[in-house]
Amino acid sequence: MWKNDNRAQFAAIVGDLLQDKDVQEMKNLPQHSKSCSCYDHSLYVAYLSFLMCRRLRLDYVAAARGGMLHDFSLRNWETEDHGISRLWQHPHMALKNAEERYELSDKEKDIIVKHMWPLTRPLPRHRESFVVSL
Repeated sequence: MWKNDNRAQFAAIVGDLLQDKDVQEMKNLPQHSKSCSCYDHSLYVAYLSFLMCRRLRLDYVAAARGGMLHDFSLRNWETEDHGISRLWQHPHMALKNAEERYELSDKEKDIIVKHMWPLTRPLPRHRESFVVSL
């Protein structure tokens, strides 16, 4: 029951994002390996963050939505390699893209832009940002 409840609640939280054509485009972008798309990676991060934050009684809605958008830079880093600087660039690109398309809470913004902490500065302001970074 708990498992089905989690899935239903997660789907309700991120359903609008998953239907968006730009989020769907993430399926065409490799992430970490050729066998994993940016969409699959982000969905996995979002769901694990949702579960952890729900268990810890944190803001699991912000964690799920921020987790889904944390790599929303919409770049194919295999064809547009910027070297190591992409580690610092892509969180800001993801936040810019997400802000242009969605209404984001301050917590969601912090989650997106700080997901590469400790490489990104300053320190995340929210516990949910740390969870997504994990």
